Amino acid sequence: MSKVTKGLASAVLGTVVLAASFSAQADSIKVGFNVPLTGFAAADGKSARIGAELAVEQVNAAGGINGKDLELVIYDDQASPKESAPLAAKLITQDGVVAGISGSYSGATRAAATIYQENATPYISAYAVHPDITRSGDYVFRTSFMGEVQGRAGAKLIGEMMGKKRVSIITLANDFGKSLEAGFKEKAAEFGIEILGEYDYSIKDREFGPIVSKVKAEAPDAIYASGYFFTAGPLVSQLRAAGVDVPVIGQEGYDGEMFIKIAGASAEGVIITTSLDRDSTDPLAQAFIQGFQKKSGYPADMVSASTHTAVLVLAEAMKQVDPSDKAALRQAIASTSINAATGNISFNKLGEVRKSVQVQVVRDGSWHHFAVISDPVLLAPPEE
Repeated sequence: MSKVTKGLASAVLGTVVLAASFSAQADSIKVGFNVPLTGFAAADGKSARIGAELAVEQVNAAGGINGKDLELVIYDDQASPKESAPLAAKLITQDGVVAGISGSYSGATRAAATIYQENATPYISAYAVHPDITRSGDYVFRTSFMGEVQGRAGAKLIGEMMGKKRVSIITLANDFGKSLEAGFKEKAAEFGIEILGEYDYSIKDREFGPIVSKVKAEAPDAIYASGYFFTAGPLVSQLRAAGVDVPVIGQEGYDGEMFIKIAGASAEGVIITTSLDRDSTDPLAQAFIQGFQKKSGYPADMVSASTHTAVLVLAEAMKQVDPSDKAALRQAIASTSINAATGNISFNKLGEVRKSVQVQVVRDGSWHHFAVISDPVLLAPPEE
């Protein structure tokens, strides 16, 4: 564990209480943060903001960046590319940030990534999944899984670890859902999975009667269903109401308290691939989980953990170089290897993260440990 991560753990596990300010400071290092605080993704945006702010509080409590405080400059991008691109330009050219972090979805992150790359300014995607994000260029990194990687993990989980072979696929028809579907289908046959049917739906859909009827008629052993909490909650509820009681395997879009609130009793037994293990005994993970609960008033989720991790990665890199030297900072990020709430984090040459996949299950109304997938070959992200 590095000096930085040791300091972070002690700062949170101890009794220090901070009243952090994110307003302009004379001697601070500014980091841009685009996040959806309004609109359809506002619940995820709230968690992302709190996770990032918690990390900044921890970094500053542990001595900051060589004595200087870290400061977030936060803008609401509404999860919209039309908002995130001009905000990225403003952060770089007017606000003077030395780097940026996305706490947003794939469309907004891809648009902002292009601006950061054009301005040779490091940018970290905390949890957006689209493969083209890091392909924007060598100044762009990601601390969560590509959709395809997580989809491959889902195939191993269902076909090998759970022994379920006849599977129906329900896919959210956007960047997130399609990339997960692609990864799952890439490895399905390798794990003995027969795909019975494939069904797409829109992010605006909340009624799934026709899909539910078709899936029920197929009588699968398991269902692989992508979605965000606001689509997955109604989908799972309607599957259960129709008497479809086979395992539903989702992904990190389900990850959080809101899915359980929306799905209610139907959430019990739902399994997801994600980045955060709530039952981890690792001190850093527990420091994050406890710190987030105290700061937010609700349980930690994948979104908050991923943005928290992105801030820690950037802070660790800043300790190694002059943060105002953006080329040196980019290289320091590329070389960073740290422990965080979401696991052991390092990057390949494309800027993609290398780490294990956590598997969580809803038990007694909360997310809990189910398994971990640590296959480095299966989970290897592309190198170019």
